[in-house]
Amino acid sequence: MVDLKRRELGDFLRARRGRLSPESVGLIGHRRRRTPGLRREEVAELAGIGVDWYIRLEQGRPVTPSVSTVDALARALRLTEMEHQHLRALAGGGGPKAFQPETAPPGLLRLLKSLTQPAYITGRRRDLLAWNAAATDIFGFDQLAEGDRNILVSMLTNPRSHALFGPGWADEAQRIIARFRATHDLWAGDPAFVALLRRLRDGCPEFDAWWERHDVRGPVSGRKTLYHPTRGVIAFDHTSFQANDDPSLKLVIYTPVPGGAPG
Repeated sequence: MVDLKRRELGDFLRARRGRLSPESVGLIGHRRRRTPGLRREEVAELAGIGVDWYIRLEQGRPVTPSVSTVDALARALRLTEMEHQHLRALAGGGGPKAFQPETAPPGLLRLLKSLTQPAYITGRRRDLLAWNAAATDIFGFDQLAEGDRNILVSMLTNPRSHALFGPGWADEAQRIIARFRATHDLWAGDPAFVALLRRLRDGCPEFDAWWERHDVRGPVSGRKTLYHPTRGVIAFDHTSFQANDDPSLKLVIYTPVPGGAPG
């Protein structure tokens, strides 16, 4: 699993390097380029590290950069704070234990059932561990087969989700993928995550292109507009909460926007 984690590190560096132009980082693009983005030697120069060392990082070789090197690369590649954190996690030594499905504790389940707003609990792989009646009314979770009870699978492969999110489906799908990517890279090679990726590739034609972008994002609250088959267009503010006793668990709550759908 550690070697595959290094491979994800190299892929992440290449993806971020490919998004930058020489002009965007203060370099003069005086030579014609076969591919977009910075060259490896340019990134190494900007970060103040050796080219050979940087190449080894992109190749996923078993090297462990120092914290200062990681921070220098983050500055050179103009990473966001979330991307910087992700780079640090990928560059760290070791890896997590084999994945084990989570279980929501009784106290969290009681809280979930007491909510009148649509709400659900997910684990690391975005598996749906529990949900309340209001969530079923909006998302139809009760109708999902046991093997389909996963937010990624539901969003990317279920026609109901495509219709529910309407014109915003593609943006929402990419947001969910980017959030999942930050977790996946730390578990790269684990059979449970490999199986999930295979399922998404088989069920969503757009997935591969979005996955190759290697976007990473953290949890962000916001507003969603849904196109419900019986309720029509409705809007929700959504937010997520991390469980203190098990940080792998997330409680997601959708709060109806007063006045219904946005104008």
